[in-house]
Amino acid sequence: MPQGEKDNLPSQSSEQDRLLVSRALEGDQAAYQGLMEKYRGALTRHVHRMVRKQGEVEDLVQECFIKAFSALQSYSSDYAFSTWLYKIATNHTIDYLRKKKLQTMSIDKPIQTKDGEVEMELPDTTYRPDRHIVEDQRKALIQAAIDHLPEKYHRVIVMRHQQEKSYEEIAAELDLPLGTVKAHIFRARSLLYKFLRDKRHLM
Repeated sequence: MPQGEKDNLPSQSSEQDRLLVSRALEGDQAAYQGLMEKYRGALTRHVHRMVRKQGEVEDLVQECFIKAFSALQSYSSDYAFSTWLYKIATNHTIDYLRKKKLQTMSIDKPIQTKDGEVEMELPDTTYRPDRHIVEDQRKALIQAAIDHLPEKYHRVIVMRHQQEKSYEEIAAELDLPLGTVKAHIFRARSLLYKFLRDKRHLM
C-alpha cells in the first residue's frame, strides 16, 4: 500500500470510537459504557487541570459525559471524537468556574481608596418583580424531577446534592460498591436532565 494512502487511514482508536458512537446512537448502552471507560481517565485529568477539588472534578466529568451523550447526534466523524469530547468538557468546566466566581464574589467588602473605605454599590439591572416566583417555580420543578426518580437513583442524588455527601460516604452508608454509586448518580443525572429538558418551557 502506498505511504500516502496508509497515512490517510483512520487510526485503530478512531475507528473504535466511530463504531462505539454508531452503536450508541442505536441505543446500545454497552457502547456508551465503552466510551466512558475509554475516556474517563483522560477527561478527569483534563478537567483536573482547571478544577482542583476531586469531588467537583468527578461531578464535572459525569456532567460532561451526559452533555456529550445528549448531543451525540451532532457529532461528526470528520473530527476525532476525543477532540469533540474535550471541547465539550472545556466549555462546561469554564461555565462552571465562571458561575462559581460570580457566586463567591463579595459585594459587601469595602473598597480601599485614597479617601478611605467606601462601600461597593452595584445597581440591580436584573431586577424582576416576579423573580422570586420564577425561582420558586424552578426549584419546585427540580424537586419534582428528583421525586420522579426511581428509588435507587433518588436516594443517591439526594445524598450527593442535598446532603452533600462524598461518593465514598454514600457507598459506605448504602453498602454499595463505589462504581455502582457513581453509575447510579450518572444515570440519575441523565434522567433529571431529560425530565428538565422536556419541561424547560416551564422554567
